[in-house]
Amino acid sequence: MKRTVLAIDIGSTKVCAIIAEISEDNSAQIIGAGIAKAQGLRKGSITNIELASKSIKSALNDAKRVAGTDLKSAIVTISGAYTKSLNSSGIVNIPDKEITLKEINRVMHTSLYNANIPNEFEVLHALPYNFKVDDQDFIEDPLGMNASRLEVETHIITTVKSNLNNLRKAVKAAGVDVEGVVLSGYASAIAVLNPDEKELGAAVVDMGGNTSNIVIHSGHGIRYNDFLGVGSNHITNDLSMALHTPLQTADNVKMNYGSLYAPSNDLIELPVIGDENTTHEVSLEVVHNVIYARVEETLMIIAQSIEKSGLKDHLGAGVVLTGGFTKIEGLRELAVAILDNMPVRLAKPSDMGGLFDTLRDPSYSGAVGLIKYAAGGYTRYEIDVNKRMRHAGEEIHYNEAPNLEEEPLPSYAAHASKQSAPAHHSVSAPKSVPKVNVEPKQKTELSKMLGLGNKSDAKNDEPNPISKFWNWATQLF
Repeated sequence: MKRTVLAIDIGSTKVCAIIAEISEDNSAQIIGAGIAKAQGLRKGSITNIELASKSIKSALNDAKRVAGTDLKSAIVTISGAYTKSLNSSGIVNIPDKEITLKEINRVMHTSLYNANIPNEFEVLHALPYNFKVDDQDFIEDPLGMNASRLEVETHIITTVKSNLNNLRKAVKAAGVDVEGVVLSGYASAIAVLNPDEKELGAAVVDMGGNTSNIVIHSGHGIRYNDFLGVGSNHITNDLSMALHTPLQTADNVKMNYGSLYAPSNDLIELPVIGDENTTHEVSLEVVHNVIYARVEETLMIIAQSIEKSGLKDHLGAGVVLTGGFTKIEGLRELAVAILDNMPVRLAKPSDMGGLFDTLRDPSYSGAVGLIKYAAGGYTRYEIDVNKRMRHAGEEIHYNEAPNLEEEPLPSYAAHASKQSAPAHHSVSAPKSVPKVNVEPKQKTELSKMLGLGNKSDAKNDEPNPISKFWNWATQLF
């Protein structure tokens, strides 16, 4: 049975909404898309909820019109602007000597519990990059293995709670609920990386309008992510100041003459800023020098971030560049020179059914990656923003209550209350448990668990003998 999903990529310069149908075999077919200019956003984060929601609504309405369907919930991207990452580990014993999904769920939640997460941060993703079964390291998939002990090392990505709440508010104001949140760099990596690059290790850099996101995928998971406040709009600003011309004209110059190859000495005529009736001539050599200086600086910042990660030696497949910035001619050659002759590939989103021609552009990698995420294209195991463990090959049914038997609350919750866990272990707080849409049958079972003699049950006219005795005892003593 097909299911329909809505993905909203909220970038620094544009908002893209995609509606897709996902089949039982997890193949996706895009049936609608809408794009709007981003407003109320600065460097990837929301600065005006009302303006941001208007941009989201505009893109959403276009997508709905094309698809001919109306959806009330979506998965959205979040910028890496206010994210903080850390590594953690967990270890559990295997009572039945066989590793099941229950044990994997338990060990991943244990690593989350052991992480030192500040109160003002919320977990976006907990991504395992190394499973250890007994004394054997780097197990690709421990499921079904015989063992007495299971260990995991996870890369945990967190974001400031207020940033996440503002994103949810803006999407809600556009008439849609947020059912999942994905880091934009992670979504881009899903869209552009092939299996060989994941295995060998690669750094994915999504170079956008105002920001760039870096994600390093090594072995079997994501090991590092970073956010850089540089993008192609910085080239536009530089051109506007250097050539004394309006921003719109500077942007046109960038699009038409944006090349890093040896320039000609031709002259172009441009309007003067502040007096657009007056024009002046500018050499293309000046345009080239301005663009070259900014691109070189951006690539050097990326090189420093990769160096800082400490994983440069793990990048067998090199660096994969995507995003609108990559359309500048000669970028790959300059990147190879600056990145110490590492392999560099310019990437577009991988093909998908019904992929509209517009969406084949590298600037839509994040949006296409979101659809692939919704179709099960995430890492083999992960804990998502709703504290729910996802695993490759699972049947995904959005907007349904999770199976309470298969996914119990992590066993450390009781332990935390006994041991008086420090406040920074925010993941164990009851408020972080995802909201469950309980079916009528489940409701009655839950009310039994929550307490005897529920006052709101109007049908129960006769007083409960236990509660009657309790009332008498409390009055007496």
